[in-house]
Amino acid sequence: MGSTDTLINSAVLVPLYRDSQNRLRIVLIRRSPGGVHGGQLAFPGGKHEPDDSSLLFTALRETYEEIGLAPDHVDVLSELPPVETKTSGFRIFPFLGSIIPTDWAIDNCEVAELLDITLESLADQLMYGEEVVQHDNWTVPHNIHFYRVGNFKLWGASFRILHPLLPRILADEWSI
Repeated sequence: MGSTDTLINSAVLVPLYRDSQNRLRIVLIRRSPGGVHGGQLAFPGGKHEPDDSSLLFTALRETYEEIGLAPDHVDVLSELPPVETKTSGFRIFPFLGSIIPTDWAIDNCEVAELLDITLESLADQLMYGEEVVQHDNWTVPHNIHFYRVGNFKLWGASFRILHPLLPRILADEWSI
């Protein structure tokens, strides 16, 4: 990738909540086919627009547009370190949020599926994997790390956001 000045700023929400059995849950999306990240698992979010007042505003706006979670149902717990995509030119600013689950309103143009899973299931060692992958736009194969989520793999920038965060969340670093 080129200079960091050419990266496109974007922001995502890492939405967490406790269910009725007091289990920690995380909300992920599977992007609709097409586009740079089509079909991939991700956090709700997207590109920072010129009218957005901040990157947090971007994360909350995009989350509302993609899954219908209103900003007043999000308690932002932390701004996390930015992560850069390896090949698509994005710098992602993640925000950790404790949410009040809602009747999801999925934007089918952007989101193929919403996945609501327990963090306990992600922390299971059987859900972690790595493999060598060759994508069309990669010049050489790469060893990727991922979490298995159903029939899908959470990898790339989303994995790099979640992987160091998961033990911190499970250790109750934030009150969720």
